[in-house]
Amino acid sequence: MSHIHVAVSALVAAPPTTVYTILADYNNHHPHILPKPYFSGIEVEQGGYGEGTLLRVHMQALGRKYVYHMRVTEPEPGRILAETDINTGLVTTFTVEPGENQGAKVTIATTWEPERGIKGLLDRIGTPPMMRRIYAQELEYLKQYAQRVRV
Repeated sequence: MSHIHVAVSALVAAPPTTVYTILADYNNHHPHILPKPYFSGIEVEQGGYGEGTLLRVHMQALGRKYVYHMRVTEPEPGRILAETDINTGLVTTFTVEPGENQGAKVTIATTWEPERGIKGLLDRIGTPPMMRRIYAQELEYLKQYAQRVRV
Protein backbone atom coordinates (compact mmCIF):
# COMPACT_ATOMS: atom_id res chain seq x y z
CA MET A 1 0.00 0.00 0.00
CA SER A 2 1.30 3.48 -0.78
CA HIS A 3 2.11 6.08 1.80
CA ILE A 4 0.39 9.42 2.27
CA HIS A 5 2.57 12.52 2.37
CA VAL A 6 1.48 15.99 3.48
CA ALA A 7 3.79 19.03 3.54
CA VAL A 8 3.33 22.74 4.19
CA SER A 9 6.03 25.44 4.02
CA ALA A 10 6.27 29.05 5.14
CA LEU A 11 8.82 31.80 5.50
CA VAL A 12 9.62 32.83 9.06
CA ALA A 13 11.22 36.22 9.75
CA ALA A 14 13.81 34.86 12.18
CA PRO A 15 17.26 33.35 11.77
CA PRO A 16 17.26 29.62 10.94
CA THR A 17 19.19 28.86 14.17
CA THR A 18 16.47 30.54 16.25
CA VAL A 19 13.71 28.67 14.43
CA TYR A 20 15.46 25.33 14.80
CA THR A 21 16.01 25.93 18.52
CA ILE A 22 12.28 26.63 18.99
CA LEU A 23 11.35 23.43 17.15
CA ALA A 24 13.94 21.23 18.91
CA ASP A 25 13.21 22.44 22.47
CA TYR A 26 10.24 20.34 23.57
CA ASN A 27 10.44 21.49 27.18
CA ASN A 28 10.35 25.25 26.70
CA HIS A 29 9.46 26.34 23.18
CA HIS A 30 7.84 23.75 20.90
CA PRO A 31 4.62 23.50 22.98
CA HIS A 32 3.97 27.22 22.32
CA ILE A 33 3.52 26.71 18.59
CA LEU A 34 1.06 23.79 18.74
CA PRO A 35 -2.42 24.88 17.63
CA LYS A 36 -5.28 24.14 19.96
CA PRO A 37 -7.71 22.40 20.02
CA TYR A 38 -5.87 19.96 17.73
CA PHE A 39 -2.96 19.53 20.14
CA SER A 40 -3.89 19.23 23.79
CA GLY A 41 -0.30 18.88 24.92
CA ILE A 42 2.95 17.01 24.90
CA GLU A 43 4.61 15.04 27.66
CA VAL A 44 8.39 14.78 27.52
CA GLU A 45 9.46 11.39 28.85
CA GLN A 46 13.17 11.59 28.11
CA GLY A 47 15.55 14.30 26.96
CA GLY A 48 13.69 17.37 25.85
CA TYR A 49 15.97 18.88 23.23
CA GLY A 50 16.47 17.32 19.82
CA GLU A 51 18.01 13.89 19.27
CA GLY A 52 16.99 11.26 21.80
CA THR A 53 13.89 13.04 23.04
CA LEU A 54 11.00 10.71 23.74
CA LEU A 55 7.55 12.24 24.08
CA ARG A 56 3.83 11.66 23.87
CA VAL A 57 1.82 14.01 21.69
CA HIS A 58 -1.89 14.32 22.47
CA MET A 59 -4.01 15.27 19.50
CA GLN A 60 -7.67 15.52 18.60
CA ALA A 61 -8.90 15.68 15.03
CA LEU A 62 -11.86 14.50 12.98
CA GLY A 63 -13.72 13.68 16.19
CA ARG A 64 -11.07 11.27 17.44
CA LYS A 65 -8.35 11.48 20.07
CA TYR A 66 -4.85 10.28 19.24
CA VAL A 67 -1.75 9.76 21.34
CA TYR A 68 1.49 9.47 19.42
CA HIS A 69 4.57 8.07 21.18
CA MET A 70 7.35 9.90 19.36
CA ARG A 71 11.10 9.42 19.23
CA VAL A 72 13.03 12.47 18.00
CA THR A 73 16.06 12.21 15.73
CA GLU A 74 18.11 14.81 13.92
CA PRO A 75 18.96 13.40 10.47
CA GLU A 76 20.71 16.72 9.75
CA PRO A 77 21.29 18.54 13.06
CA GLY A 78 20.41 22.20 12.81
CA ARG A 79 18.42 21.60 9.63
CA ILE A 80 16.10 18.56 9.94
CA LEU A 81 14.29 17.37 13.04
CA ALA A 82 12.24 14.16 12.76
CA GLU A 83 9.57 12.74 15.06
CA THR A 84 8.76 9.06 14.49
CA ASP A 85 5.78 7.39 16.13
CA ILE A 86 7.10 4.23 17.78
CA ASN A 87 3.79 2.41 17.29
CA THR A 88 2.76 3.29 13.74
CA GLY A 89 5.88 4.45 11.91
CA LEU A 90 4.29 7.83 11.11
CA VAL A 91 7.10 10.37 10.58
CA THR A 92 6.84 14.14 10.89
CA THR A 93 9.83 16.22 9.83
CA PHE A 94 10.62 19.86 10.42
CA THR A 95 13.05 21.19 7.84
CA VAL A 96 14.64 24.60 8.39
CA GLU A 97 16.50 26.24 5.50
CA PRO A 98 17.87 29.72 4.93
CA GLY A 99 15.14 31.96 3.57
CA GLU A 100 14.80 35.50 2.35
CA ASN A 101 16.25 38.45 4.29
CA GLN A 102 18.13 36.24 6.76
CA GLY A 103 14.90 34.48 7.68
CA ALA A 104 14.07 30.80 7.48
CA LYS A 105 12.00 28.62 5.18
CA VAL A 106 10.30 26.00 7.34
CA THR A 107 8.57 22.88 6.05
CA ILE A 108 6.47 20.57 8.21
CA ALA A 109 5.87 17.23 6.50
CA THR A 110 4.26 13.98 7.60
CA THR A 111 4.36 10.59 5.92
CA TRP A 112 2.38 7.56 7.03
CA GLU A 113 0.81 4.38 5.74
CA PRO A 114 -2.96 4.42 6.06
CA GLU A 115 -4.97 1.49 7.32
CA ARG A 116 -6.51 -0.86 4.80
CA GLY A 117 -10.13 -0.85 3.71
CA ILE A 118 -12.73 1.86 4.19
CA LYS A 119 -10.83 3.39 7.12
CA GLY A 120 -7.78 3.82 4.90
CA LEU A 121 -9.87 5.35 2.13
CA LEU A 122 -11.35 7.87 4.55
CA ASP A 123 -7.84 8.59 5.84
CA ARG A 124 -6.60 9.29 2.31
CA ILE A 125 -9.51 11.63 1.58
CA GLY A 126 -10.05 13.49 4.85
CA THR A 127 -6.72 13.63 6.63
CA PRO A 128 -4.46 15.52 4.16
CA PRO A 129 -6.64 18.67 3.91
CA MET A 130 -7.06 18.75 7.70
CA MET A 131 -3.32 18.33 8.26
CA ARG A 132 -2.52 21.12 5.81
CA ARG A 133 -4.78 23.45 7.83
CA ILE A 134 -3.17 22.38 11.11
CA TYR A 135 0.37 22.82 9.75
CA ALA A 136 -0.44 26.21 8.24
CA GLN A 137 -1.72 27.32 11.65
CA GLU A 138 1.33 25.85 13.41
CA LEU A 139 3.63 27.73 11.04
CA GLU A 140 1.70 30.95 11.71
CA TYR A 141 2.15 30.39 15.46
CA LEU A 142 5.86 29.73 14.85
CA LYS A 143 6.16 33.05 12.97
CA GLN A 144 4.54 34.93 15.85
CA TYR A 145 6.44 33.10 18.58
CA ALA A 146 9.81 33.55 16.87
CA GLN A 147 9.26 37.33 16.95
CA ARG A 148 8.54 37.36 20.70
CA VAL A 149 11.06 34.95 22.16
CA ARG A 150 14.79 35.05 22.74
CA VAL A 151 16.63 31.76 22.43
